[in-house]
Amino acid sequence: MEEKKEQKMKLDDAQRVRVLSPGMLVAKRFFRNRLAIVGLVIIVCMFLFAFLGGALIPYSQSQVFYTTDEMKKDYAGATYITDYQTFPAENVKLPKDSNSKTILAVTTGKLIFTSKEDRTFGLSPIGEGVYIMYELIPEEKDLSDTDGYLQAAEDETNVFEADGQIWLYEADGTDVTFYEATEAAVVCQRSFTPYEADTVFPYAFYCNVLKAMGDGETKVIVDGDTYTIVQDDESSAMIYNASGKEYAYVSDMNINSVVEGVFLTPAFKEVVREAIDAKVETFQYQDENGGNDKYILERKNNQYTIRRYQETKVIDTYASPSKEHPVGTDANGMDLLARLMYGGRISLLIGFVVVIIELIIGVIVGGVAGFFGGWVDNLLMRFVDIIYCIPAIPLYMILGSIMDYYQVSATLRIYLLCVVISIIGWVGIARIVRGQILSLREQEFMVAAEATGISVRRRIFKHLIPNVIPQLIVFATMGLGDIILTEASLSFLGLGIKYPAASWGSIINAVNDSYVMTNYVFVWIPAGLLILLTVLAFNFIGDGLRDAFDPKMKR
Repeated sequence: MEEKKEQKMKLDDAQRVRVLSPGMLVAKRFFRNRLAIVGLVIIVCMFLFAFLGGALIPYSQSQVFYTTDEMKKDYAGATYITDYQTFPAENVKLPKDSNSKTILAVTTGKLIFTSKEDRTFGLSPIGEGVYIMYELIPEEKDLSDTDGYLQAAEDETNVFEADGQIWLYEADGTDVTFYEATEAAVVCQRSFTPYEADTVFPYAFYCNVLKAMGDGETKVIVDGDTYTIVQDDESSAMIYNASGKEYAYVSDMNINSVVEGVFLTPAFKEVVREAIDAKVETFQYQDENGGNDKYILERKNNQYTIRRYQETKVIDTYASPSKEHPVGTDANGMDLLARLMYGGRISLLIGFVVVIIELIIGVIVGGVAGFFGGWVDNLLMRFVDIIYCIPAIPLYMILGSIMDYYQVSATLRIYLLCVVISIIGWVGIARIVRGQILSLREQEFMVAAEATGISVRRRIFKHLIPNVIPQLIVFATMGLGDIILTEASLSFLGLGIKYPAASWGSIINAVNDSYVMTNYVFVWIPAGLLILLTVLAFNFIGDGLRDAFDPKMKR
């Protein structure tokens, strides 16, 4: 019967408990705590998610993803020509101030001017806003009785031919000054657009076309080639070559592409000009490939912007969860799942590194203070009080500003953050260790250790500190959650981990807009849940260890 009773004994029977080692007893109590087991499972899953998941996912934490989207983009700009365009004759180099002098001459009506290079020029109108510029040489000849001058005076022009030479005259009352004239350029408020980008117009083409347009002619001959002029109005016309193909477009507007490498054809510019004259907001144009594109015409003062919708490669920001991105993408087009995994590494790493540094500093300071007592204890505890008085948040803000000023790298910033949090947080452990050692140092085993001649260092770190380890484990486990929350708060405030490195706090910090927070909940909810679960898990484990190390616990 006694043998059967012994076989029926349970693991928690009093007789059985007496033969268990202290470690086994703590383990048995810990694993009987269901919340502690749940917390342990969560922490294991978090480590697998952060470290193993980050190694398996094909994306990096800073990889940017792109997509194509139809966007309204600037295509061209148009404006009426208000300044005079100068097209010089072959082998003629005009002075730099010729354009400004021309505008002044037209404005004042004094069509003869002298440049800074002491070269004299004169203008002769051949149409509305169109002038031939001549380079002049003063002559003392009196040509007032020549047929050319008399005809020019009758026609109210200032240019005539005499003795096989072109002359330009200037009348000042009864005094007339004659100049020997040589064509230098044609000046107009027109633009010439070739049908082919590499076409170069000769000077005679500019001159003859403008003269023909002023006279209302439909044909013009340049260097033996005949061109047809189809005028839209007095200031614009399409020029066709002898084969009937579009050759050039003349207009009083500058229409230029804002897209690098795009050449605007005369036909397109003619359609733009017609749309501007018609005051429409949209127009269509069929390109050489048969595509019928829609363009949007926007006006601001006397300037026009031509826009069109086109497929553009853009950053895939705030993409909804999909097969490629199970958690979606953030504002920078980065995969959120990858950033959560890599961010978990940093958050967990900071928590454990900070706890280890706090334990080392706190155990040393608290152990020495508690063992020696007296002035050593008083000095060290006053130092602890000073550390307690340091305001943490202002210190973090100051250090964050310093690191921003010196543009500290993301990796170095992580290590500095660990050091700063550790320097502020070790004082609590020091006080716990001191209090425990003050009570332990007076017990019999410490008197025996001192009597056997064991050194002070061994008495502190071999006999006293091991008896404090259970309390340190509980404190450290429960403090891990607080450290992770601190890091998340600092990153949320912009004082912690910086882009492109990720942490759970910095991921939430990216959502600083109410519109994003309400419309893209998949951006910040996963990081918030991971922080919540991790902190709860460490608290569950801490509660379980506290109960397991409690000698009064029976279960």
